[in-house]
Amino acid sequence: MDTISRGSSPGPSITDVTYDVPSSIIDEDQESPSLSPKDGIKLASATPSSDSRTPDEDMQPQQTSATHSKIVIELNSLNDKGHQQDVDIDRIPAEEVNDALPHSNLSTGLCYDVRMRYHATVVEDDVHPEDPRRIFRIYEILREAGLVKDPNMVGRGRPPFLARIDAREATKAEVCLIHTAPHWDFIAGTSQLGTHELKELTDSGDSVYYSPHTFFSAKLSVGGAIECCKAVVAGRIKNAIAVIRPPGHHAVPSDPSGHEAQGFCIFNNVSIAARVCQRDFPKTCRKILIFDWDVHHGNGTQDAFYDDPNVLYISIHVYRNGNFYPSSPKGSHTMCGRGNGTGTNVNIAWSDQGMADGDYMYAFQALVMPIASEFDPDLVISTTPIPSRTGEAWLMEIVSAGFDAAAGDEIGGCFVNPACYAHMLHGLMSLADGKVVVCLEGGYNLESISKSALAVTRTLMGEPPERMGPLSASALAEADVQKAIRVQSAYWHYVIRYYQSQRLYDEHKMVSLMILRNRLSTSFRNQVIATSNYAKTETLIFVLHDPPEILGITDFKTNKLVSHDTWIADVVKNYVKWAIESGYGVIDVNIPKYLTDIDDKETTQIGEEPVRVQVTKELVLYLWDNYIELNEASNVFILGVGEACAGVMHLLNHRDCSRVLRGVVSFIGEEPLRSVKRDADPFFPDWYYKNSLVFVSASHTVWEPDRRRPKRKFGRIVKSTGNSLSEMLPEHQAQVASWIEDRIAVESTEPPSLLVP
Repeated sequence: MDTISRGSSPGPSITDVTYDVPSSIIDEDQESPSLSPKDGIKLASATPSSDSRTPDEDMQPQQTSATHSKIVIELNSLNDKGHQQDVDIDRIPAEEVNDALPHSNLSTGLCYDVRMRYHATVVEDDVHPEDPRRIFRIYEILREAGLVKDPNMVGRGRPPFLARIDAREATKAEVCLIHTAPHWDFIAGTSQLGTHELKELTDSGDSVYYSPHTFFSAKLSVGGAIECCKAVVAGRIKNAIAVIRPPGHHAVPSDPSGHEAQGFCIFNNVSIAARVCQRDFPKTCRKILIFDWDVHHGNGTQDAFYDDPNVLYISIHVYRNGNFYPSSPKGSHTMCGRGNGTGTNVNIAWSDQGMADGDYMYAFQALVMPIASEFDPDLVISTTPIPSRTGEAWLMEIVSAGFDAAAGDEIGGCFVNPACYAHMLHGLMSLADGKVVVCLEGGYNLESISKSALAVTRTLMGEPPERMGPLSASALAEADVQKAIRVQSAYWHYVIRYYQSQRLYDEHKMVSLMILRNRLSTSFRNQVIATSNYAKTETLIFVLHDPPEILGITDFKTNKLVSHDTWIADVVKNYVKWAIESGYGVIDVNIPKYLTDIDDKETTQIGEEPVRVQVTKELVLYLWDNYIELNEASNVFILGVGEACAGVMHLLNHRDCSRVLRGVVSFIGEEPLRSVKRDADPFFPDWYYKNSLVFVSASHTVWEPDRRRPKRKFGRIVKSTGNSLSEMLPEHQAQVASWIEDRIAVESTEPPSLLVP
C-alpha cells in the first residue's frame, strides 16, 4: 500500500507528489459521478493492521478526523510477482525545510485530495456540471504530463516534480472568519440528513446541491486552499496550485435568506484562506491581491472584502447587464468598494458572452496589470523577508482560477484558450516575486478544464507560456474595458495615465519613452510619451502636466460624486493634437498625484519640499539632458500645467536652455507663483519675462487688491477668466497657438505685441 503519513506540525507538510491514484477509481465515461465502495479508498489508523472496517464504513468521511495519521490508498496495480505493491513515502516535516533556500530553487506545490470527490449528487444518473471528475481529470493530465512523481508512470516523469501539499479539514474558527456560525452548523447538519431531505434542501437552495459528504469535502477544499497559501507565505514553496472542490467564490459571508452557499459553492475557499493568512502572518501578509478570471462574477469574494483596503479584488467576468449568473448588480463595473476599501474592488464586466483571447489580454494589459502594479508593485513575499517601502506590508497573489471561460465550456460561452490563461498568470508572477497561489473555481468541460490547468501549472513551474497568434480585442471588449477604466481612474493614477496615453496612441501613435536612471522614482514608468519624430523635428513642444481632472455631477441626495456620472476632463490632449497636426514633435509628461521619492519610498516630504515637487524636478532635468538637448530641435517650447510648473522653473534655474528654448507657457490654478533666479546671470529674469506667458486663474490670490504687481522674474502674467485648469486651458488655446506660431515665424526673442499688457 502507498502509505502517506500526516505530520503533526502546524505548518503544511510538503513532499514530492505521489498520490498513485489509479484511473479505475472513477471511470471517466460513467454516467453517474457518485463514488461506491469498490473505488478502493480507505481511511486507516497509523497501523495497517487496525484497518478492520467494512467498505460501507470506509465511505463515511465524517469518521475521518485529525487523529488519523495515515491515508491509505489501495493500488489496483500489481508488482512483477503478482502481489499488490506497498510504497512507503516519507514526508518532509515543515520544520526541516530550509527557510533560507533561494526562491528560485523552491518547488511548485500541488494540493489534490481524492476525498474531495465525495461531494456528489444523491440522485442516481444525475450528472451535475460541478462534477467530481473535474479535479480527477486535472490530476490525471498532470500525472500523464510527468509533473507528478508516480511509480505507475515509470519513464514518463522527470524532475522537477510538483511538491505535495496535504489538504486538511478546515476548522470552524477558520471558516467563521468569513461565514456565520449558523452557516457552519447548517452545512454540518447535512451530513446527518437522508436522501429525501437532501433532495428537498437542494431544490430550495441557490444553485447548489448537498450530499452526506458535502460538509467533509467542503472542509477539505477550504483546508487545501489555506495550506497552499500558508506554504507560499512561509517560503516553503515558491507558488502553488490547489486542485480543490467544491468551488467557493459564490459563497457569501452572509445572506438575508440564510443561504450563504450559492452557485455550486459551499464555503468561500479563497476568502477564508486570505483571512487566515492575514491572521496568522500579520507582519508578512497584510496586502493580498485576488484575481478572479472565472466567467462568473465572484459575488461572495467581493462581499467578503468590499470595505477592506488591504485586499484588492479584481474580477473579469460576463455580466450581460446583470442577467448572467449570479444575476446581480454587484458585478457591475461601477462597484468599486466601500469606506476604506473604496477603489480596491475592480470589476471588468463583459456585456455579453463570446469573449476570446484578444479581449482578455486587452483587459489584462490595460487594467489588471496597471492596478495590480500600483497596489504595491515592489512589495514581495520573500523566503528571507526584505523591508518594504511601507514598513512591514507584503503582497500575496491568489488567483481564483475558474476555467469556465475556456473554449468548449457551454456554460461560460467564451473562447479563452489555455495559452491565454498561462500568459495572464505569467504577468501576475512578475509582481510579488512570483508568490502566487492558483485555486480552482469553476470550469465544467472536462477536457477544457484539464488542458487549461495543465498550461497554468507548467507556467507556475517556470515554463514559458505557449505563443499566441496575433490578437485583437473586439469593439465590445474595448468599450467594456474603457467603462471600467473611466471608473477606476478616480482611484489609480496609472489607470488615468493609461486612459490618456491609450487615446494619444490610438489617435497620434505616441509611445512611451524609457526612463533608465536608477535614481528616479519608479512611479514615472509609462508616464512619459512622445511622437515618433520627437528627436528629428525642428520644433518640439515639451508638455508637463498634472493628471486629468475627474469631473462629474453630484448625487442630489448624498451630494457625492457617483461613478456613472463622472468623466475625465483631459483638456491637455487638445494642445497635443494641435501640435501634432502642425507638424511639431511632442514629449508629453504626466506627473502622478502620488509618487514615491527617488529612493522609492512612500513619503510626503523631502526636506522642506513635498515629494511630488522634488521628484518632478529630478525627472525634468533627466528628460532635458537625455531627450531634448541632444536632439535636432532648434525651437523648443515648454508648456507647464498646474503643480508640474515647479519642474519647469527648476529646469530654467539649473540648465542654460536659451540656445534652443523659444518660449515657456504656464497655467497656474491655485498653486503659488514661482520665479526664476540665476546668481551668475542677473539678466535672466528679463529674458524669462520676454519669452513667457503665465496664465493665472481669476481666483488666485495674486489678483487681490492689496497685492503688489509681481516682478518680471515671475514671467509675463496674464489673468484668466477661468477659475480651474479645465476652464483655463480651452479658453487660451488659440492664444497660445498663435503666440508659438508667431515666434517660430519671426524667430524673435520678443513676444508678439498683441500680447503685451
